Amino acid sequence: MVSKFLSLEWKSFVRSASFGKGLALKILMGFLSLYFISIFLFMGFFMFKILKEVSPERDPFIVFNGLLFFWIIADLVIRFFFQKLPTMSVKPLLTLPIKRKSIVHFVLGKSLTALINFLPLFAIIPFGITLMNNGYNKAIILTWMITLIIIIAINNFLNFIIENLSAETELSFLPIIAFAGTLFGLNHFNIINISESLSKGVIAISETPILLIIPFGILACLYLYNFKILNQKLFLDSGLKTKIQEVKASNLEWTKNFGDIAPFMQLDLKLIWRNKRSKSSVWILLIGLFYGLFFYPNPAYQNMPWFYGFIGVFVTGIFLINFGQFIPAWDSGYYKLLMSQNIKYEQYLKSKYTLMALSVVILFVLSIPYVYFGWKILLAHFAAAIYNLGVNTHVILFGGSFNRKKIDLNQRAAFNYQGTGAVQWLIGIPLMLLPLAIFGLFYFLAGFETGCLALAVLGIIGIIFHQKLMTFITSKYLDSKYKMIDAFSQDN
Repeated sequence: MVSKFLSLEWKSFVRSASFGKGLALKILMGFLSLYFISIFLFMGFFMFKILKEVSPERDPFIVFNGLLFFWIIADLVIRFFFQKLPTMSVKPLLTLPIKRKSIVHFVLGKSLTALINFLPLFAIIPFGITLMNNGYNKAIILTWMITLIIIIAINNFLNFIIENLSAETELSFLPIIAFAGTLFGLNHFNIINISESLSKGVIAISETPILLIIPFGILACLYLYNFKILNQKLFLDSGLKTKIQEVKASNLEWTKNFGDIAPFMQLDLKLIWRNKRSKSSVWILLIGLFYGLFFYPNPAYQNMPWFYGFIGVFVTGIFLINFGQFIPAWDSGYYKLLMSQNIKYEQYLKSKYTLMALSVVILFVLSIPYVYFGWKILLAHFAAAIYNLGVNTHVILFGGSFNRKKIDLNQRAAFNYQGTGAVQWLIGIPLMLLPLAIFGLFYFLAGFETGCLALAVLGIIGIIFHQKLMTFITSKYLDSKYKMIDAFSQDN
């Protein structure tokens, strides 16, 4: 049965409409994986020597175990943000004579094959071999390595439980931050010395292998709890039950001032406000708006005015970047229906442009108080806003014509990477790095004001040629129309 599931996964990968882009991204991720593997290998082979130099009077084995608590906490937080439970299209399988428990076991087993579970081994195993070569008891070290492998698996399944419990909250990352922060605080202020207790526990298990039954028992309980959660949700009608709630209507009459694009703007605004994933675009406005406070009050950045252009692009364009990079994937759930209507594609794209342009203007106005830190900041923000209006809006709309990843709007908002593909990574270069390079080049050649002028001029050129650019972008979308319909109809 496992071989059949693996075969289905492989066919789903190679037959996907996004296979080309997915393959390119996986190759890139493969190189990144090799990079991280080499770092962990370096740490593993040289950890003994490093710990000896840092604490020459202490046993490196004891020192390393004293750091396990911090590694476990950091590993759990990283997993929460970046590791998701592997999925497969199970609805077609539920009509076949396949036991639900077999599907659940496969999904849970597949989660253990994630790279994040193997990376620590590239440090643990070389470090363990180094300890053996330096006279440590081989049986103790082998048991110690097995213990750490079990801890990795425990973190793997504990992460999915935490995700499941916090998925319904709007800011779902707060529970894990509070949990990790509380444990760290208790240890840091010596209220409970968790790091020392954990170190002694791991060493005790290493010296008495029969105690491996404790971490094995914890792992089994977490696995069974995950199995119970998934097994309860694995029904054909599990997604049919809808939550009944009072409808809150919003007054969107003001959008009628925008003429024939008003219906599309109303749809976008309702979509943003009524769905978890898209609503994050609103909340992230606050993060972007206050982004400058991380830099401008800092004396170290007051001597780096060439960096102001980048900050200005980010502050005034945070909604443009966050919302625009997933155009038209926001509408992927009903894209086929939308394209079957008698509408002009140019109106559809114009509504997206108008919404992003309005956000740039509003964010610039809200960022005016940054003038408190100097008039140069206000000038940089003004130039960056014009650049966003004339260049980045068109760049991000053009990038959307290559989007083939669908989005489930009902999924949690925080740190959800569904719909993210190679396009979203590549589009960041012209969006963020290009204005930084242009501003920096003109700043070093002719001064701060010239750098601002360069950004503003490029933005003005984009605004002047807006209609021609939109015509070109619309043609790209029309060329990709049926490819998008096919891709959005699949589970990527």
